[in-house]
Amino acid sequence: MPNHNSSMQAQNPVSDAQNAVQNVVNAVSQLRSHPTPQVYEGTQNAIKQAERALDQASLSDNQQAVEQAREELDRARAKLEEA
Repeated sequence: MPNHNSSMQAQNPVSDAQNAVQNVVNAVSQLRSHPTPQVYEGTQNAIKQAERALDQASLSDNQQAVEQAREELDRARAKLEEA
């Protein structure tokens, strides 16, 4: 019987990173519409979490997905700077 857990575990850091980056995108959108100190702090926390998740995912075999997530994070940061 094949062991599917190892492939699922290998994908989890990439999925986690993608989800964390999506949280940043959502947080930036919320900050742009509701610029409060609390939302700003939440956005900063989301960015830190996404950076950690991307660091973990950088060990993955799926570097294309990791790079795409990094690019999405960079775009979200650029939008944050515009806000």
